[in-house]
Amino acid sequence: MISLQMDMVQYDCPYIDTTVQNDVSFYARQWDFNPASEVLETRIMVEGDDRGALDNGLRTLRDHSNMHGYDLLRRDGDLALIRSRIGQTDAMGVIRDRDGYITGPFEIDAGSETWHVGFDRERIADGALSELDRNNDFDVESRESMDLEDYYDLMRNVDPAISLLDGCRELSRTERETLRSAVADGYFQTPRDATLSTLADEFDVSKMAVSKNLRRGERKVLGRVIDAIDDLDVGQ
Repeated sequence: MISLQMDMVQYDCPYIDTTVQNDVSFYARQWDFNPASEVLETRIMVEGDDRGALDNGLRTLRDHSNMHGYDLLRRDGDLALIRSRIGQTDAMGVIRDRDGYITGPFEIDAGSETWHVGFDRERIADGALSELDRNNDFDVESRESMDLEDYYDLMRNVDPAISLLDGCRELSRTERETLRSAVADGYFQTPRDATLSTLADEFDVSKMAVSKNLRRGERKVLGRVIDAIDDLDVGQ
């Protein structure tokens, strides 16, 4: 199995177009493709920078020319869960025609998507990347070749992996950005290269606010890490 993580820019994707025009992000784990109608149905989370941004983003998505169906299932403040149906994009068609398959969730933000896709053989993956390059912009952020034992290990530990991904998805945008900066700036190193004061200055908030964001983020992620450790099958 060839596993790819890609930063993908499509020019015919409603989700990407919506994030270009509005301050919203999309997160999807569940999808179903109908090969007869060439329509992708997805239950997808939408997060806006605020309520107004979410209103505008949902309106833009609903009115997109490549939307085949839209249902608002639930909403709370600047978060919404929708069921949407879009026509097959060029990149989706390439992946399907080359016998590729989805191996992880989608995240769409600021005009690009994070894709996790797999192929059975190197030459098939190379052919798909070559064809994708014709009508799409993308960067391959990681590429791994798994042998049978590694693939088996991945399959038997898929539930702990999903638990970790769920923990990441539970983070708010502020929590994600605060944790990312704390790690990048050296807040968790010994000795520390960053402090609550420097992080507070970076985000233009109080030390108490940045401390709360860090604690909330750590609690969500570490709780999922412990769940994953308990479920991990390490062959013991």
